[in-house]
Amino acid sequence: MREALRQKIIQVCTAKIEKKGPGVGLSFYAFFANKNDDPALLMEAAQWWIMTHKLDHFEKALKIREMVEAGK
Repeated sequence: MREALRQKIIQVCTAKIEKKGPGVGLSFYAFFANKNDDPALLMEAAQWWIMTHKLDHFEKALKIREMVEAGK
């Protein structure tokens, strides 16, 4: 996963956790605008989320942030 996407995921997860608490969930769509302006990046996130880690549609933001920070 490219570094820019890693940083975006960490930033979004941190903001969600700060706003809604450690139990907040999200999907990989949370890292993108409502319009599909970067389909390659969206597919990269989907590949990591669905194919590589076989995560559910919604996961805890804390879990996702920890995975990305650990380099998984």
